[in-house]
Amino acid sequence: MFGFEYFGGVITLLVIALVFSMFRVLREYERGVIFMLGRFYKVKGPGLIILIPVLQQMVRVDLRTVVMDVPTQDVISRDNVSVQVNAVIYFRVLDPERAIIQVENFLEATSQLSQTTLRSVLGQHDLDDMLAERDRLNTDIQNILDKQTAAWGIKVANVEIKHVDLNETMVRAIAKQAEAERERRAKVIHAAGEYEAAEKLAQAAEVLAHEDKAIQLRYMQTLVEIAGDKSNTIVFPMPVDILEKLNTKPGE
Repeated sequence: MFGFEYFGGVITLLVIALVFSMFRVLREYERGVIFMLGRFYKVKGPGLIILIPVLQQMVRVDLRTVVMDVPTQDVISRDNVSVQVNAVIYFRVLDPERAIIQVENFLEATSQLSQTTLRSVLGQHDLDDMLAERDRLNTDIQNILDKQTAAWGIKVANVEIKHVDLNETMVRAIAKQAEAERERRAKVIHAAGEYEAAEKLAQAAEVLAHEDKAIQLRYMQTLVEIAGDKSNTIVFPMPVDILEKLNTKPGE
């Protein structure tokens, strides 16, 4: 009698456990991929999910955006410069069925694919492009990843290159290049200024050559400027032709 009661109690506990195992609660951002005897049945959720014990199994899938760091990669640029680059990618699952069935581990697969794509894309560009055109490179990497992960039901929303690390030799070389570029620009600006000044002087000389009164006024202005100096003695050369014109009476 005792054995029968014990056996009945065990059966009752098993039944209760099976009943409780039938119920699953999925949050708003979760979906359950249901398998019936190993075959795909349907995607359920969110809310309360009822499963047939033993016959049905469920795999939870998180639909929230995943922020994944891409480990630092050694990249050789197109101009044979060795750099270390790391990035971060943002992606989310759009199709839970394909994310579970088409790939064994979509998180690991996406991580590995992002690493190889990062090395491949950056290796096709020069170092200057990596430093100055990150937005374009981010877009190129994102498009490639998005196309390849679409078969897994994954949408890559964004890719950001975080750091491009150079060795000290390359840092010094870039600093010298930047300094040389600044000197070149300064010389170009100085030469342009000299050229513009020479043009203006040539125009002024042309005007003075044809206007006698203009050259006289210029001499007078120069005399005034010299007079403002602290020197007590002023030696000012005056061309003879100007003196003759000044001494010439009107009508002569």
